[in-house]
Amino acid sequence: MTNDDGYNAPGIDTMVEALRKLPQVTVTVVAPKANQSGTGGKTTSGVLNAQRLKTASGYPAYAVDGYPADTIRYAITSVLTSPPDVVVSGINNGQNVGPFIHISGTVGAAEAAANVGVPAIAVSQGFGNPPDFASAARIVVDWITAHRASYTGSAATRGDVVNINVPTCTAGSVRGVRQVPAATDLAGRDINKVDCRSKIAAPSDDIDAFVAGFAAVTDLDATGKTVTSTTIYNGS
Repeated sequence: MTNDDGYNAPGIDTMVEALRKLPQVTVTVVAPKANQSGTGGKTTSGVLNAQRLKTASGYPAYAVDGYPADTIRYAITSVLTSPPDVVVSGINNGQNVGPFIHISGTVGAAEAAANVGVPAIAVSQGFGNPPDFASAARIVVDWITAHRASYTGSAATRGDVVNINVPTCTAGSVRGVRQVPAATDLAGRDINKVDCRSKIAAPSDDIDAFVAGFAAVTDLDATGKTVTSTTIYNGS
């Protein structure tokens, strides 16, 4: 587990506590010591330093003085004895869709994992007061449960990033999950106006899906390029 909001942020805390409930899962938290939102895939040269601290709920964490992408290097070289089956980056406070994917530290950490052959999931919760982190955590747990066999060294998933963006609904609820390509531009759309009661059933990209109340899932390669576009399932 890593993120870009910092080791003690509420989003990573919610995700860690949800993943800990899965059977035969060991969660290791290696996250930035400070908020590093918007730093993309930036890295630090030279030696990385970290402290042994705890998440908001008291789970052990390595807090790295560096960027989100740095946490991947530190985890693999200084914490873990072997590469993890999967890296989960998030839950970010705020959506990372369309043209904002490439400036996201959340996605940057996931791409850093993919670049060293470890599949990764970047997960973001849409802005809200408060953000509904529980919905994103539930969808990630469902995703990992459904695809668990793929995260055990399968060549099919090595080097891939799954970018998941879940809206915070002020009315209605998350309408399900759609796997869609990343939007190339905003095209006049406001990503902060979400309608979870929309009747749109077949969104064309991650922005359309997100603003229509769906959890948008986009498969990316290690550079952030969309690699697939198919519907996975309709339930939440």
